[in-house]
Amino acid sequence: MRILLNVIFGLVILLLWNCQPPEKKSGTPTRVSYAKGFTLTPAEGYTRVVVQYPYPGAREGFEYWLVSEGRPLPAAPAHVQVVRTPVRRLVCTSTTHIPLLDYLGETAALVGFPRTDYISSERMRARIDSGLVTDLGTEKGMNLELVVSTRPDLVMGYTMTRDLGQLRKIQDLNIPVVINAEYLEPHPLGRAEWLKFMAVFLNREEEADSVFRAIEQAYLTTRNAVQHVVLRPTVLSGIMYGDAWFMPGGSNYAAQLLRDAGLQYLWYDNPSRDFLELSFEAVYARAAKADLWIGVGAFTTRQELLAAEPRYLLFAPVGNNSVYTYNARRGATGGSEFLELGYLRPDLILKDLVKIGHPELLPDYDLFFHARLY
Repeated sequence: MRILLNVIFGLVILLLWNCQPPEKKSGTPTRVSYAKGFTLTPAEGYTRVVVQYPYPGAREGFEYWLVSEGRPLPAAPAHVQVVRTPVRRLVCTSTTHIPLLDYLGETAALVGFPRTDYISSERMRARIDSGLVTDLGTEKGMNLELVVSTRPDLVMGYTMTRDLGQLRKIQDLNIPVVINAEYLEPHPLGRAEWLKFMAVFLNREEEADSVFRAIEQAYLTTRNAVQHVVLRPTVLSGIMYGDAWFMPGGSNYAAQLLRDAGLQYLWYDNPSRDFLELSFEAVYARAAKADLWIGVGAFTTRQELLAAEPRYLLFAPVGNNSVYTYNARRGATGGSEFLELGYLRPDLILKDLVKIGHPELLPDYDLFFHARLY
């Protein structure tokens, strides 16, 4: 049975990576099942898109009306951003947006990005190397002249606060801006479902539904494989930055992945969806004898880890060679594939975690994003 499951997993992943999207079809109503941060509502002559939680602590959202080319523009309230669809020329500001384009068959839509060296996607790097994607400078200081020169139909950004910074200046240039808040979703499949958010701007709704269903099925199949596991290894996560140890709260996205992988994260009892800031002593008191340490930032070797903080040697996973990084895969210019692709492919992250914690369940699977630190 386990061999059969692995064959099925492999076929799903192969199909997801290598499928060639069909020709564009007209948009169809899209159902959102996991994502809590946006809604899609068909209206008379347009699609109403609302980003309900655009940044942490937001009390109101942002609203966009998407109008197909050739249709008359509706009289929209002042707070509504009207966008013509399909969008053909797009500026993005987060590497997590890149896989959304790749998987929708819209790699060629990207015309500008801040710091293109962060992008890992082989398809997108080919466009960058061919001079088809303009490097717009740093994210917070995007060169507005370069942005205008790309002639974008839309800029997709994200924000941590109500102050949109450069994005507001871009809006003042009469370039439509939309906020993608995928990073606030607490459920892994909720973040992946922002593929549908991107798709509605590109008239790729049917493709998005198909790709998401495959990702969802792969995720749920892996999760179900560990439902009856009795022994659940204990897990420590995060590292020290300055005087504080940063790690996911018990209701954080990362904690949900660990739970679904049949692992016992030692901070499940903390209800926070954010990152915790703890002292070294507090972490040591609870996690000194943890079975696994998963997620150690940018460190790639055990030597680097201990050089940064010798006290890490006091934790059992360091002595037992049970420390894992998620940055095993890097793009041609050093970008993290995990940070770029991980939001869209939680099924791959989950399989990695199951392989680490319960290797007997996936004997023929090789880690994708993760690797043991030596």
